[in-house]
Amino acid sequence: MAGDNMLEIGPGLGALTLPLLQKLDKLTAIEIDIDLQKYLEQLPIARSKLNLISADALTIDFSQFGPHLRVIGNLPYNISTPLLIHLLKFASFIDDMHFMLQKEVVERMVAVHGIKAYGRLSVILQYYCEVEYLFDVPPEAFEPRPKVNSAIVRLTPYRVSPFDSVNMMQLESIVAKSFSMRRKTLTNNLKGVISLSQLNDLGIDGSKRPEQISVAEYVQLAKFISN
Repeated sequence: MAGDNMLEIGPGLGALTLPLLQKLDKLTAIEIDIDLQKYLEQLPIARSKLNLISADALTIDFSQFGPHLRVIGNLPYNISTPLLIHLLKFASFIDDMHFMLQKEVVERMVAVHGIKAYGRLSVILQYYCEVEYLFDVPPEAFEPRPKVNSAIVRLTPYRVSPFDSVNMMQLESIVAKSFSMRRKTLTNNLKGVISLSQLNDLGIDGSKRPEQISVAEYVQLAKFISN
């Protein structure tokens, strides 16, 4: 929709930016590279419609862009995880997020408990958002061809969460401890944090490995420990 409150992270040479500018009344874009900023600023269509911000997206307070924000971007592998976690702090301002990422990262984002790809990123993202694997983007779609496959993912922050409310830092802490040694059991990894009898009282099987514990169970653990 032309009036959407759209923000692009890392527009680069404008592969997404240009078609977005043709459809939108206005687009905000965050770019850290000064040379790329200069390139984008000289595009004729950008002069009246592009609000270009020179900054590191990891330092941005996304609440400044107002409600109903829609975020889009082709995220580099090295900052994708910290940037996704940073964006979650502003989930109440965001309607949805669409990103192209390395396929392996998207598989981790959407993974459910019980499979190998499930981990810290899966739990944290799925606590805040509905995460959907949309489609693959093959290497031949790019020039030059990358050595990795890419995929598109959509994250839609919950307006009514299916989970109990819990402190984000507490959830991140318990998930990090649980996955610190993936081959160990939950009881082993959480030694000194919660006892086997307490896990049993919560109905959580301490003999399971961290990838076998559901998002709801991690929320339950974080809530118990914070009380």
